[in-house]
Amino acid sequence: MKCFRWRMRRTAPASGSSKNQLVPSKSPRVNGWSWPPQALQVAGWLVFTFLGVVSFGIHIPLLPRPWMQVAYALMGVSFIVHFFTHIVAVSIDPADASVRAKKSYSNPMPLFDRKKQPHVIQDQHCYLCDVKVGNKVKHCGVCNKCVENFDHHCKWLNTCVGGRNYWFFFIALVSATMGVLLLNVVILFIFVQHYLDPHSLRTAPQFNTALGNTTWLVFLPLAPMKTSSAGLLVLAFFTVILSTICLLLLTHLLAFHLYLFYKGMSTFDYVKLRRQKEAKSCDIEAEKTRVQSETPQKLEGSIDCEPESKRSSSCKFDNKDQFNFGFSESICSELDNLNKLAEKENSVHYGTENPTEKETREMSLSVIKSCNSEDEGLPSASGNSVPEVQNPLGSSVMLQDSN
Repeated sequence: MKCFRWRMRRTAPASGSSKNQLVPSKSPRVNGWSWPPQALQVAGWLVFTFLGVVSFGIHIPLLPRPWMQVAYALMGVSFIVHFFTHIVAVSIDPADASVRAKKSYSNPMPLFDRKKQPHVIQDQHCYLCDVKVGNKVKHCGVCNKCVENFDHHCKWLNTCVGGRNYWFFFIALVSATMGVLLLNVVILFIFVQHYLDPHSLRTAPQFNTALGNTTWLVFLPLAPMKTSSAGLLVLAFFTVILSTICLLLLTHLLAFHLYLFYKGMSTFDYVKLRRQKEAKSCDIEAEKTRVQSETPQKLEGSIDCEPESKRSSSCKFDNKDQFNFGFSESICSELDNLNKLAEKENSVHYGTENPTEKETREMSLSVIKSCNSEDEGLPSASGNSVPEVQNPLGSSVMLQDSN
């Protein structure tokens, strides 16, 4: 069973797994503009630029009045608010006040010896930043500094989200969600009107000089450019797919942070609590597996050699080993044969007994007594002696081992 499917967040950059190695030092990051940029950060700015250009340059100018002014106002506010809050969230240094007071971002951090201290922060002292920190301070391994009221490290912003820039991050998230939602509504309206009433999308004065209904103008009203109807629809289709993906991601992230507001915890607290629950469930599952594997499967059984009710003698032997069981079964079968033979002779001769008959009965009684004494101890498998019984005719019968 795979437990801990997610990698644990490191509290400090480490290259080796040995605790006796020194952690290599590197310069801490000031904010999201510190080099090198993250791939998701670059992708986010490219998507924002593309959606802004196609929204205000292509799709909104096609709307009829007064919807065009409403779309300009709502989407303009959303994009402008997101742009500025995004810039502020990236530019703010989320580090703890004691770390910012040192102003030593250009210098490498001191070496961290894991032989001396197992954790980066212990007893409210960070051994990498070499400062006293508060209870809610977390040392980020990516930024390599202590962050005040640490929430999470955002790869889209390329910086940590903490107490100093969390609300700017949240407002940027809300404004981006509203802007992408409005863009989807505008594009869907253009799709429907293009097939139902295309003339309602050609209300701009520049369309008076366009030849035919298949010619459309984009980047109105500043720089009109002609395009075909197919090109306009293909661009709108690609834009709505991209904006839908962004809307799903942003809505999921916004719902998650609203849930954290309701629970009164941070992202780091949520992740830590979830990992503790998973570790506990894994420990319980491992304990159950260990108990099941260690449970002995005991097979207890005994075999009784008990003749029928007609037999004059009864023999019971425990299943101690295979030799004893075969030997006991041979004795019981031989005793049955001798008893039947003796009964047959008695039923025929009622007079004077000859010495042979008397000898036969004496041998039968002696063998029965020896069988009863076998309950207390049977001969071992290593013994070389084999019991011998003499039949009425005087010949000896050797009892063979059943094995």
